[in-house]
Amino acid sequence: MAAKESNNYGTEAAPSSVAIIFGVTGLVGREIARRLISKNKWKVYGVARRSESFPIQCPNYHFISCDLLNPEETEKKLSVVQDVTHVFWVTWTGEFPLDSIKSCEQNKAMMSNALNVILTESKALKHVSLQTGMKHYVSLKGPFDAKEVSIYDEKCPRASEGYNFYYVLEDLLKERLAGKVAWSVLRPGLLTGSSNRTLYNVIGCLAIYGAICNHLNLPFVFGGTRECWEEVCIDGSDARLVAEQHIWAATNDEISSRDGQAFNAINGPSFTWKEVWPVLGKKFGAKVPKEMFSNHFWFATAMSDKKKVWHEIVVKEGLLHTEMEDLANWEFLDILFRCPTKMLGTRGKADRLGFTMRCKTSESILYWIDSMREEKLIP
Repeated sequence: MAAKESNNYGTEAAPSSVAIIFGVTGLVGREIARRLISKNKWKVYGVARRSESFPIQCPNYHFISCDLLNPEETEKKLSVVQDVTHVFWVTWTGEFPLDSIKSCEQNKAMMSNALNVILTESKALKHVSLQTGMKHYVSLKGPFDAKEVSIYDEKCPRASEGYNFYYVLEDLLKERLAGKVAWSVLRPGLLTGSSNRTLYNVIGCLAIYGAICNHLNLPFVFGGTRECWEEVCIDGSDARLVAEQHIWAATNDEISSRDGQAFNAINGPSFTWKEVWPVLGKKFGAKVPKEMFSNHFWFATAMSDKKKVWHEIVVKEGLLHTEMEDLANWEFLDILFRCPTKMLGTRGKADRLGFTMRCKTSESILYWIDSMREEKLIP
């Protein structure tokens, strides 16, 4: 197993605990729902704009399809939810670039619409858990100093350049909860999980790329910068670990804070793509060349004409019907493998306060590939 889990959260949740998960079809949202339901002490509402591809069958689980950008629809759909004790916000809209005013405005509108209903209807609300990410600590606008490597902890100041909707959502929670309800913020790194409802799904990208390389007998090469290939540049965050940390932070009375608590949510051990890449190639049955690194290979360019190839693979392997863009975002993969700054954090705070679950990122990646295979999303 890639993960070593611990469920020693201090005070256990009461049987009357009721969760609402915004973004339940995403990488982490699905895992939060599964874990809460398995504890047999929770009633769970799952909210997403699009319907579930893999519906959760459980009498204590209720799915709500809702466009949170529509205030009238949000009020209508959520007004029936009056018993919520815990909110998990693991959703966002990526219609506009992340470092833009429009992104800030839309993500704020989504949370505002939901809070307007929840704070009015749910009188027993105890905790709100927000998920953002390690991009909290950096601005993709630059400037970048390749020689400067920072290991970020939760006390690091916000980046001063550009816009970041993470800050907007934190500030909104502080304002709307006004010291009356406890809240926490989790900041994962590169998320690994299984979903066909996620815009930035690295496992989906890697799996489709590997499947196409296998199908066409193409070399399984890494396209990016030498630094991203050889050096530790980003922390991995297994969706199982992040989900468990959400629950830990939301249900542990000893660390609960009405002023807000921030936690990096990362696996622990570091990794490089250079060490992972040949293992991935073997996993996909692809041809791994002696020289795996290429600074000139761009995924968005190489995969731009491969939609029909993916359709062929889906039919040949009897997979769940998906379009290539449902699982893979090639522009995201190019940005990830050419990121000019490092996003590395410490998990010292979570460790110190008793969250002991850890994962090895290479094993996490293999686990989620197998999971997507079991769901017939990839060959």
